[in-house]
Amino acid sequence: MSKRDELIAKYAEELSTKCNMTPDMALLTKVTIGCGPAIYSEDASTVAGTDPAELETIRKNFLMKKLGLEDGPKLMEALNAVIDTYGRSNRSKYRAVVYYMLVKHFGKEAAYK
Repeated sequence: MSKRDELIAKYAEELSTKCNMTPDMALLTKVTIGCGPAIYSEDASTVAGTDPAELETIRKNFLMKKLGLEDGPKLMEALNAVIDTYGRSNRSKYRAVVYYMLVKHFGKEAAYK
């Protein structure tokens, strides 16, 4: 099993156990690949849910640029809802898992077809 496959399996486990979601493995794989080399970096592979600058970066670079969503309060509301679902006290929020949940929240699976 490759390192990427191991990480995808770990992210699927996170979605199942911490977020109470049954992951779409094809979509999770595409979202993980879309994160690029960041998934292999200890720091870049996680999201600091309490860091406003990081949340702003996700809003701009992922939600608006990648998913093509219009700016507005609904973006940060969705991001905060995803962080709440994942668990604010959970220190290791994997970027691929957060992105996957945002894609599902906005119904933007087509961005990864």
